[in-house]
Amino acid sequence: MKNLFYQGGPFFMGALTILLIITTTWFIYHFIFSYNSKKINQEKLLRLFGYGKSMGLFALTTGILGQMMGLSAMFSSIKEVIEKTGDIDPMLVFGAIRVTMIVTIYGILIYLFSLVLWFIASTMIEKKLNNK
Repeated sequence: MKNLFYQGGPFFMGALTILLIITTTWFIYHFIFSYNSKKINQEKLLRLFGYGKSMGLFALTTGILGQMMGLSAMFSSIKEVIEKTGDIDPMLVFGAIRVTMIVTIYGILIYLFSLVLWFIASTMIEKKLNNK
């Protein structure tokens, strides 16, 4: 795992990890606070959970941005190599594309995790409100 973190680029992978921590903490804090509260404003709570989902979407967008920047750097490097030697190994290109996808996959996983947290929290709060 640590190897994937460094291959994906410490800047974007670090930013995505921070977003994962913030998103998870957001959901846990608001879920515990609302679940233990006697009076729940469902509309406000679902809006707060929606903010957590938006943070996951921001992580996805950050992952895609990281991949686009990686692809741009890869194409620049390929251009320089072709200008110097006139040839490039396709395996090198495929390996570089694989590396650029690491950040995007991590961003997608964070977004999916935020959707799962949103679904669980929303469902449990609605069940609690319906049981009253």
